Amino acid sequence: MISLLQSPAFISAIQGLQEFVLDMNADIDMAYDWVCDQAECSSFVADGPAWDLFYDMWDATQNLDD
Repeated sequence: MISLLQSPAFISAIQGLQEFVLDMNADIDMAYDWVCDQAECSSFVADGPAWDLFYDMWDATQNLDD
């Protein structure tokens, strides 16, 4: 299986994730759905490297609004 880390659409979504989460006050489920929509994929939870990058980026937003 080729990782979504090689997908320009996925990388673009990850790059925009912080702004989306902060603007929308998105929880992890909403953020995940948004990334799937932007990357035009149905799921990436089974793609370990893509999931790890997503989670790390989402987690990094959690202390920014304090």
